[in-house]
Amino acid sequence: MKFFRDIGQYLLMIKGMFSKPENGRMYWKEFMHQCAEIGIGSLGIVTIISVFIGAVSTIQTAYQLVSPLIPPSTIAQIVRDTVILEFAPTLVCIVLAGVAGSRIASELGNMRVSEQIDALEIMGINTKAYLIMPKIIAALLMIPMLVVLAMALGIWGGRLAGTAANILSGSIYDKGLLEGFKPYNVIFALIKSYVFAFIIASTPAFYGYYVQGGSLEIGRASTKAVVVSCILILFSDYVLSALLL
Repeated sequence: MKFFRDIGQYLLMIKGMFSKPENGRMYWKEFMHQCAEIGIGSLGIVTIISVFIGAVSTIQTAYQLVSPLIPPSTIAQIVRDTVILEFAPTLVCIVLAGVAGSRIASELGNMRVSEQIDALEIMGINTKAYLIMPKIIAALLMIPMLVVLAMALGIWGGRLAGTAANILSGSIYDKGLLEGFKPYNVIFALIKSYVFAFIIASTPAFYGYYVQGGSLEIGRASTKAVVVSCILILFSDYVLSALLL
């Protein structure tokens, strides 16, 4: 019964976000703050992960392709499609679920425990619209941009590792990137990034907004939010792949 109660409470939370802003300037300021927190705050970890993902993909692909009948440019094709289809959207969003998701859950949980949310509601402010909606919109804007950056950095990291390890030259790698390229792969990755972004923002917001207790419960809510977000990301990744590929 708790499972269905949580789903109903989650849907009511989403429904409650849609209302006319009491103060448009205040909402815009909160939105820009969340864009900075989710986007710029996660830029460093996304950059490091993306470069090394591409580098490792190149080395492991070259290790497995030992047949002389397979041209070296095939390594670039495999790295390109792997990074675009799976590593950039899925792995990066799982990391963001831990980085941004735990922050969202902790922030809202602290506001709930310290009765700041109750004070805002007494002032006549729709806290769901003011505290949760800017986070979701900011995630829908910034996370796809981070995924596109992860694609570019992953492919570049693969090129850097391939040339540094003398696996293949830069010109052969660039040639392989253009062979058999399907633009739909990028569109599919962006579709996944938007779905994942909504999960990353809304799920931790739910657990943080409805937390009860003290600081210990805030920590538990943050941990549970990250775990549930990762499970939902992996499940939706499977469903989207089955439907759209």
